[in-house]
Amino acid sequence: MRGYVGPDGAQIHYRASGVQGPTVVLFHESPQASNVFAPAMPALGRSLRAYAFDTPGYGLSDPPPHPLDIPGYARLLLQAIDTLGIETFAVVGQHTGASLALAVAHLAAPGRVTHAVLSGLVLDRAEREELGASWAPDRPIDPDGGHLRDLWTRYAQLWERPPELVNLAVANIASVFGRYNWSYRAAFGYDPVEPLRALPCPVLLLTAERDMLAHCDALALTIRPDAKAVRLTDTTGQLPWRVPEEFASVLSSFVTGPEPPTQRPSPTEEGRRG
Repeated sequence: MRGYVGPDGAQIHYRASGVQGPTVVLFHESPQASNVFAPAMPALGRSLRAYAFDTPGYGLSDPPPHPLDIPGYARLLLQAIDTLGIETFAVVGQHTGASLALAVAHLAAPGRVTHAVLSGLVLDRAEREELGASWAPDRPIDPDGGHLRDLWTRYAQLWERPPELVNLAVANIASVFGRYNWSYRAAFGYDPVEPLRALPCPVLLLTAERDMLAHCDALALTIRPDAKAVRLTDTTGQLPWRVPEEFASVLSSFVTGPEPPTQRPSPTEEGRRG
């Protein structure tokens, strides 16, 4: 199922699957869309209620009037979650989506976010500054289509294969080319270290072996030594598209595990306990 939520001019597009089980909300990487989750949605829906959102300004979601920071995007996404009547939920995010997942969890009322599944959090400040300066510059549309050829070359290298997935990436970016870098800049300007440290729920670091940000998991584990880390397959990433059944199985097992999740106390609560 697909739908929109929000007022005219600020609608957020989402995909949904499943009618029972815990709820998971999924946030995609920049500058893509929820269609990267589409192959995994049926598998997720067998045991979960899954919602994959297009970040405002990407996919089929309306753009905000100006670029936002990560908390700004997260507020709009949390409003969409609230409007859909979702009370408790797990957050799942890849790359920029991982930062959005953390920010949504930070904004949500205590106890609402039950689990966090994160991939590719850029935790090192110097790396974020380097990426922010070089990764996503402003570019005009080339009348001869050179910008599209450059996109194909970049994603053929980054995502390797198959051509259908590279084509999906290029089409997603081309459809929002004038603002493709808004969410990149938001992500590189967001420091996820303290939000990750304070996140009061179980954390799974779910990453592909050759994901360009797989190295970030090592730092994440020093910040959250209680996190579980899983490397699924020898690929560059985009696990929901490449290995949808395996992605759904690991995610579902983590969220629906045999034991009820133990909430980590917030730093304030830890202080109160002495």
